[in-house]
Amino acid sequence: MCMKILATFDAMDYQDTTAVFEKYSVRGIIMRDGKLAMQCSRDGEYKIPGGGIEPGEDYLQALVREIREETGLHVIASEVREIGEIVEVRRDLFDAATKYVCHSLFYECRVEGKQDALQLTKSEIAKGYELRWATPEEIYRRNIRIEKDPWIVRDTAFVKMLMDHMIAIQNTSEGAEEL
Repeated sequence: MCMKILATFDAMDYQDTTAVFEKYSVRGIIMRDGKLAMQCSRDGEYKIPGGGIEPGEDYLQALVREIREETGLHVIASEVREIGEIVEVRRDLFDAATKYVCHSLFYECRVEGKQDALQLTKSEIAKGYELRWATPEEIYRRNIRIEKDPWIVRDTAFVKMLMDHMIAIQNTSEGAEEL
């Protein structure tokens, strides 16, 4: 997979590592009426829906599955468009001897007008994640105050690129029924 690199975040805290763990994940950007579909935690932090690619899945299958699990929304696979990639490099949180490289691949998605129940992981349930529609400005203002996890830093940077018109997306689900 070769996408345009939107940003690279390198903590440079892995100088004495001996191994590399590389991960690919997909993120779905869904906009309706100027608002983005986001996972919002009980603490109010916003996260772009998406996640890791499971064995046997391609990027598109993972994107469709992850969006449905985390938001209940149904992605129209034929209308997915590549946006770009954010790369994160740091010492692995679970193994100090390992350098962690995460490739987050962002896609613009259109969704159908139906919504299923969320199918969250135990950690997502523990954080109280739910689907919330918010403007990029609302997301940025909230996240910039509470950036503590690497994925919130990444997603806040992406939202800032949207706000600064460095990334252009369409109002991708205009006309979908109100969800």
